Amino acid sequence: MKLGPVFFLPALALFTLPDSARTQASLGIGTGIVRYAGGSSFSSFTASPAVQRLSPSSYVAAGGAASLLAGGVWAGQGRGDLWAAIPTPPAVVRVAGSASIAFSTRSDGVAAGSGTALLETLWTAKHGGIALGAGWATGVIQGAPGVGALRLRARGWWQPVASPAQLSLTVEGTQFYGSWYTDLVGGATMEKPRLLASLWLSARVSATYASTGAASASLQYFVTPAIAVEASGGNYLRDPFQGLPRAGFVGGGVRFYTTRRALSSPGASSSVSAAPLLQPLVAQHRGDSLVVRFRMSGAQSVAIAGSWNAWTPVDIHGLGGDIWEAALLLQPGTYYFNLVVDGKEWVVPGGVAVVSDGMGGLVAVLMVP
Repeated sequence: MKLGPVFFLPALALFTLPDSARTQASLGIGTGIVRYAGGSSFSSFTASPAVQRLSPSSYVAAGGAASLLAGGVWAGQGRGDLWAAIPTPPAVVRVAGSASIAFSTRSDGVAAGSGTALLETLWTAKHGGIALGAGWATGVIQGAPGVGALRLRARGWWQPVASPAQLSLTVEGTQFYGSWYTDLVGGATMEKPRLLASLWLSARVSATYASTGAASASLQYFVTPAIAVEASGGNYLRDPFQGLPRAGFVGGGVRFYTTRRALSSPGASSSVSAAPLLQPLVAQHRGDSLVVRFRMSGAQSVAIAGSWNAWTPVDIHGLGGDIWEAALLLQPGTYYFNLVVDGKEWVVPGGVAVVSDGMGGLVAVLMVP
């Protein structure tokens, strides 16, 4: 099946991953049912692998599912996503590009695919940001001519201070066959040591095409550091590029991860007496600068990346005796950071208060008085 001109490979050539990145892979095994106008499909077995690679300026993810339906029919679907910011010195405003490609197929039906590529400008702050972008969306259905469409996108995200929840809103306008429709997608995600939960609300508004809405939710509970039970349900909007109808779904299963997850809260103690809570790192004033020091045994190089510089690693100075020092120019407030050791390993310094980074990891807390 040809997926049409989705402009995915040019985007891959323009943006590259830095060495300091984290990779996570998983495999889900479960069952589910999809119901649409005129019928339903029950899957007695579904295998859904997924992998993602995350760095301060890039995100790459791929996932899919193969499902066994009634009568020995197999259905498959997959999706790949790339987002990357053009490397620049630490700045509040950055330019980034994104691309996605998706496909769906059935052994008793037709195959279809779609793709999107956009460029966007981002404005980031300590606890959120906004982005404006424009690009092109394409799609093709087996046996039918492909279609292309202009797409405009605005999105924003915000994470309250010391909160496990993150909020987001995306508005996309698409000019499909000469007429516009607008998709609004709002989401809330919450992460705790054993729990990952998300809720998504969608609406499609159009004067030409029928306006409609959808909602979905998902939940994961980690029974061990590498095994989670998961459940999801809701409905999704029609996909005109792949010819997929509006449908409802419910599913559940077990997911196995290659990266083990910390299941206890930061600073938690198994003893009867409560352990003292860790405190944020407090920067010390030195003239017009702020200074923070870390002990990092055996490191050849150490960099600091934080919410004040769009998580771009900046090298800090070694003072000898495993002591490393960073000089910062920051306004009073609360910030979040990680250290990057030897250009590849992301490390949270010991003895410092931490919060969730919203991606399954932790970030340290820095206070500037």
